[in-house]
Amino acid sequence: MVRGLASDMYHFCTYFDRNYMAMGLTLYRSLLDHATPFTLYVLCFDDAVYDTLVRLGLENLRPVSLREFEEGDDALFKAKQDRSRVEYYFTCTPSWPLYLLQRFPEIDLITYLDADLMFYSRPEPIFRELGDRSILIVGHRFPEHLRHHEIYGVYNVGLLAFRNDRIGTECLRWWREQCLVWCFDRTEDGKFADQKYLDTWPERFPGVAVLQHKGGGLGPWNWMNYSIRDLDGRPTVDGLPLIFFHFQGLKFLTRRFFDTGVTAYGRMPRNLRRSLYTRYVESVMATERWACRTIPSIELISPRLHSRHYRWYTFLHHLFQGQIMLVPNSRAKITGV
Repeated sequence: MVRGLASDMYHFCTYFDRNYMAMGLTLYRSLLDHATPFTLYVLCFDDAVYDTLVRLGLENLRPVSLREFEEGDDALFKAKQDRSRVEYYFTCTPSWPLYLLQRFPEIDLITYLDADLMFYSRPEPIFRELGDRSILIVGHRFPEHLRHHEIYGVYNVGLLAFRNDRIGTECLRWWREQCLVWCFDRTEDGKFADQKYLDTWPERFPGVAVLQHKGGGLGPWNWMNYSIRDLDGRPTVDGLPLIFFHFQGLKFLTRRFFDTGVTAYGRMPRNLRRSLYTRYVESVMATERWACRTIPSIELISPRLHSRHYRWYTFLHHLFQGQIMLVPNSRAKITGV
């Protein structure tokens, strides 16, 4: 019997802080549309996220506070002392699904998801490829002219699945130990953050499945490999259903403009940007209006034009490249509908 198909309960986990809360809840809503029945466990990296999720009281979503997650984990707390905020988030990646498997032994399979994913169809083909194996990973599938990006990892951390068996937990424990020792937002000695460690998994651990379905694992680094078209109102990839897309790098600059973040990999045609990115931003905006029905004063989206890695010249450069887009139906303030 192949476990993890439509008749089973899916167990997903993710994490985010207030800056990714709108995206994380958009992921949740896409799971409601395409992956029921499921439970989504959310590690809340700040009190604002935890308090908001508790107030929303969402079915199928279980928030876990950072305090609860860190309690008694001296090794993780020690690693926290010499990491930046984002480096600490990366450090937590393997510890989070391992934490859940240890506390909820009834979970047969846990699937980690980055908060900036969105599902467009049911995930059964992903788990059908996993079958009875213990670990599932997804390649970046860079085209030849982008293969130099493999210094950051052959595989992408965006979606990972681990069975609650000896091999799955052994892999998570090994990965956790590596990240506790070294997990920084730079390349060094064949390492990069939490991601580059995945390169050795197919040889290091038995029972590793590498996803082959073209509709799983699409992102700004590999869309150019495929023909992406709408068929009867649904996006397809070389004729197969698009399962999920990874909107890595997307940034709300203001409530009127967003940056697609695709410039590192080449210019995406305007019609495809509108089909994928404008629709996704519409979904994020709709998520904020949806949350406002329960918490009228909430603003999930946290626009930032200036940051350590994003300046005015970055904005202008991306604007000239055509990657800055208007937020659809933008308003000064979203008040809910």
